[in-house]
Amino acid sequence: MPRRSSPSSEREDSAASWGSSAPPPPRPTNHSCSSSATPSPSPISKNSLHQAKKDPIVTLNHMFGVEPVKITSPATDSEIALALRVLEGCCLLYSRCTALAHKYKAVKVLLNILASRGPTEQGVCLDALISLMLDSPSNQIEFEECSGLEKVAELLKDVQVEEHIRLKCGEFLLLLIGHVYAKENTPIHEQMRNLLGEQCASLVWAASRFGSTLDPEQRQMALQIQARRVVESLEPY
Repeated sequence: MPRRSSPSSEREDSAASWGSSAPPPPRPTNHSCSSSATPSPSPISKNSLHQAKKDPIVTLNHMFGVEPVKITSPATDSEIALALRVLEGCCLLYSRCTALAHKYKAVKVLLNILASRGPTEQGVCLDALISLMLDSPSNQIEFEECSGLEKVAELLKDVQVEEHIRLKCGEFLLLLIGHVYAKENTPIHEQMRNLLGEQCASLVWAASRFGSTLDPEQRQMALQIQARRVVESLEPY
């Protein structure tokens, strides 16, 4: 007679067969763990993404309509020289600056600086005058009307003037004849003969014809050498 199984053994057999054929039951979800797995934004990221309400929004509105500060103290020699360098660069880079400079009589102002200021401004002033007159007939005419060549010749011939300023005047004449008044037999050439003599005027004209094929460094060195020859060709007074 077959043996009858007990209820407990039947439950064990059914549990074993269910575990081998069916997938395991899903694990209970712990909502508290899942929510803590995602990190919350740090205080640094919050501050970087949101502007504080108390911080003002930076604009330029406060700059417009502000009256410029009035300068009561006179400009120093270095400040004038720096301003002349800026004027020189602007005229060389942008041709309309020379027209604007003519509107404000810049050539006349520079000639007054040349005659009344010290060596610091005089050397820079001569460079600025060349930049003003390049390809600018109106500024060239103003230079002639203000007796600009005569004022430069006075500095060049005066032995009491510092040597580097006299050399700078020589460079100015070479650039003036070689680049500004490049055509021969212009009134400025005749005026130069009357002011400096035939020997010096011929030397300036001949020396200004050379050096165009040299590189910038060699051209500057040649200009300085020729300027010294111009100074030495003059009879001091």
